[in-house]
Amino acid sequence: MEKESRILVVDDDKNICELIRLYLQKEGYTVEIANDGLAALEKFSQNPPAAVILDIMLPKIDGIEVLKRMRKAGNIPVIMLTAKGEVFDKVLGLELGADDYMVKPFEPKELVARLKAVLRRFESAENLDKEIVYPNIRINLSTYELVLGGKSIDIPPKELELLYFLASHPNRVFTRDQLLDEVWGYDFFGDSRTVDVHVKRLREKLEGYESSWQLKTVWRVGYKFEVAKA
Repeated sequence: MEKESRILVVDDDKNICELIRLYLQKEGYTVEIANDGLAALEKFSQNPPAAVILDIMLPKIDGIEVLKRMRKAGNIPVIMLTAKGEVFDKVLGLELGADDYMVKPFEPKELVARLKAVLRRFESAENLDKEIVYPNIRINLSTYELVLGGKSIDIPPKELELLYFLASHPNRVFTRDQLLDEVWGYDFFGDSRTVDVHVKRLREKLEGYESSWQLKTVWRVGYKFEVAKA
């Protein structure tokens, strides 16, 4: 079974799993289903898929813990799909490295579109062999590695992609909507908190290493990677 076309769907609602399977199979994907967190991790480790669609409220092991363990194993894209729409759950999922977040009830065609966007971004990043270097910082998108002051730093994929994008356009200001479009690859329905959460987490990691550069907020506009002029 080819990884490139295989999607792991994790939800304890079998009707939802079958609905997603139907729509994804129409698009040419092969779908594997797990109805609890333990089964999801077993399938994930035995035969890693191209992407995961993951519910939060799961038997045996909840989706947040499943996401944590999947992230430790690699950078396979994960879309959170859950009935829990509170800001806390959304922010937590994104901070832990989820690539996208949809709330039930959902439109299956939108889920398919977001899945395709996530896979396109991931494939493009895999094909890159680029590295950005400034004093005290090295950002490598091909290996998904962030090095600060000579020390390798653990970082969720989406945070690194955002940092790489900003650092690759030094001193240019981007609005939150532009960053959502460029880094996430689709319209995130105006939820600028997604960008704010990732910037906040990045600043916590970058603190103490900034010298001739800075991840800066431009009031009422957005963000930029500011580099001091020589």
